[in-house]
Amino acid sequence: MRLLLASLGLLLVTATVQANDEFPGRSLYLDVPHIELDELVRRYDEVIIVDVRSSYEYDTLHIKKAIHISLSAPDYVDRMHQLREANPDKPIVTYCNGKTCMKSYKAARKALQRGVDNVVSFDAGIMDWAQNQPERSVLLGESPLDPQKLIAKSVFKQRLIKPEEFVGKANRDGNMIVDARDPLQRAGYALFMGKEHRASLADEKKMGELIAKAARTGETMYIYDEAGKQVRWLMYRLEQQGVKDYYFMSGGTNAFYKQLRDDFATGK
Repeated sequence: MRLLLASLGLLLVTATVQANDEFPGRSLYLDVPHIELDELVRRYDEVIIVDVRSSYEYDTLHIKKAIHISLSAPDYVDRMHQLREANPDKPIVTYCNGKTCMKSYKAARKALQRGVDNVVSFDAGIMDWAQNQPERSVLLGESPLDPQKLIAKSVFKQRLIKPEEFVGKANRDGNMIVDARDPLQRAGYALFMGKEHRASLADEKKMGELIAKAARTGETMYIYDEAGKQVRWLMYRLEQQGVKDYYFMSGGTNAFYKQLRDDFATGK
């Protein structure tokens, strides 16, 4: 009996460790309840689903019927309260990009701490949902989506270039350099003074014009953001409009400035 209990205990510990490895946020946000993919599929019609990412990410790919309330919006809490008042008996499910994205936990915690009850995190995120539920997903305004059009993380990584290499290649003539950071992130600093275009992901009109120009002229696009993550969602627009030659700065400007600090510290 003791051996059986010990074996069961070991299995539980192993399962917990594996879950924490796959979903690192669960051990960091122990106070935030979560919902698994299969349960959300079963309860899809019984819950309110909230996409807490940026509008650009939402417009690119989202769960069908999801309401967009960005975690960064000043009225996030007010809108969550309004949602609860309009739907007093339904669970509210928050989600973001995937298993290593912490926004769904942060959004659920913030709502719970401010008096919005019955809020849970769907921490598997949009990519797992879209692959599993293409008929309940929207890609670039179309639903159901074709799973073959989903861009894997491994494909995205093939477009990443380390900061030093990115700068060297981008500076060559005939390339289009795009600073995709938000104005507040940019804070007036340009990496390619006089050579780059500034078009945040939220400025879909200007970004769309630059993508269309690159598709027309065949220019290679070198695009960077702050952390090297948001640009992943640009790939869908770039591919859709036929831009074949484009690259992103791995780690974004955060990695670029870190490299500068490290070089300065080591005297390089």
